[in-house]
Amino acid sequence: METKEKLENMDKLDTIFYMQQLFDSDVIKNRGLENITPAEWIQKQTLAMVSELAELLDEVNFKWWKNPKEIDYSLVKGELVDILHFFTGMCLRVGMTSDELYKLYLDKNKENFDRQYGKSQKKGYEISSKN
Repeated sequence: METKEKLENMDKLDTIFYMQQLFDSDVIKNRGLENITPAEWIQKQTLAMVSELAELLDEVNFKWWKNPKEIDYSLVKGELVDILHFFTGMCLRVGMTSDELYKLYLDKNKENFDRQYGKSQKKGYEISSKN
């Protein structure tokens, strides 16, 4: 099955993971990076993500001491996509599939809601009646 045909039959998150795996494999092969350990990859990808987060901050006027510029949301979206690339690469490095990420996300999202409403074992998150 051709890549285009294969992508048409995949859900969006599966497609993102598949395309990232193709890209990472290509970079590893073409840049001679086969000997980098998964832990080293995560370190490198975390640093790259921090760099992209800094670029995102620059796009949204975080410097309160500087005159703000008009926010270009197309540039903000581009930085978010760059962050997603590195995040997805880290998921792949630790053997996480799109299905596993989805399930873990749902579990964590439920826990986050439970914390907000005092239904979690973890205390200190619940919304107070003062809000």
